[in-house]
Amino acid sequence: MNLSRVALAAGTAAASVVLLSSTAFAHVGVQPQGQAAQGGYATVNVKVPNERDNASTVKLEVNFPLDHPLASVMPQPVPGWKAEVTKTKLDKPLTLHGKQINEAVSKVTWTADGSKIGPGQFQQFPLSLGQLPEDADQLVLKAIQTYDNNEVVRWIEEQKGSEEPQYPAPVLKLSPAGEDHHGGAASTAPSASASASADAKAGHGSEGGHATTETASASSTDTMARVLGVVGILVGLAGIAFGVLAGRRRSA
Repeated sequence: MNLSRVALAAGTAAASVVLLSSTAFAHVGVQPQGQAAQGGYATVNVKVPNERDNASTVKLEVNFPLDHPLASVMPQPVPGWKAEVTKTKLDKPLTLHGKQINEAVSKVTWTADGSKIGPGQFQQFPLSLGQLPEDADQLVLKAIQTYDNNEVVRWIEEQKGSEEPQYPAPVLKLSPAGEDHHGGAASTAPSASASASADAKAGHGSEGGHATTETASASSTDTMARVLGVVGILVGLAGIAFGVLAGRRRSA
C-alpha cells in the first residue's frame, strides 16, 4: 500500500468520525452547571440544536417524571422566548422543608416570542431544579421540539442497551449526595475548604505563599545535594578502578 492510499484511508476515517460525532451530538440534551447532587438543588441548561436546513425551532416542551417529582422548577428568562410552567396534582404528597407539597411540575414549555432557533444554531434554556430525588441516579426529561414548518420531533426514547436510540430523551445524571446537599449553594459552588486549598496552591495568601516557596526551595536544595553526593561517589569509584587498572599494567 503506497503513501497516497494510506492518506486517502486516513482522510476517509477522519471524515467519518466527524460525521458520526455531529450526528450523535445533534439532539436535545441537558447539562448541569456544576453538580446535580441527590437530594440537593441544581441549575441546568437544556440545549436545543436546530437540525433542519429549511426550518427554525419555535417551540420546546420538556416533561418531568412524576415517579420522582420535583416541587420546584423555575425557568430563567430567555430573551425572545415565553416560558410556561405546568403543574400536576400528586397522588402522594411530597414533604419539603417540613411542608407538604400536593403538586409538582410536570412540564415546562418555551414558545418563540420574537426569536427562533435558526438553521445551524442552538439555544440554551436554563432551569433551577429542586429538591432532586435521593433514591435515583438520573432523571429522564422527555422533550418535544417543534419547527415553524409544523414538523415535530419527539426526543422521548430511553436508552435500553449500549446503542443510542435515534431520538434519545435528555438525561440528567445525579451525583451522590454530599454532606450539605440540602442547600442550593452547596450543589453549584465549590466549598470553602476547596477554595482555600486552591488559593493556597496558587499562592494568594501571603503566609501560605511564602511557606510553599520555602518548602519548594528546601526540597530543591536537598535534591541537588543528594545528586552531587551520588556524582562524587561515582567519580571516586571511577578513580579507584583506574588506579587498580594502571597498577596491573605496570606489573605486567
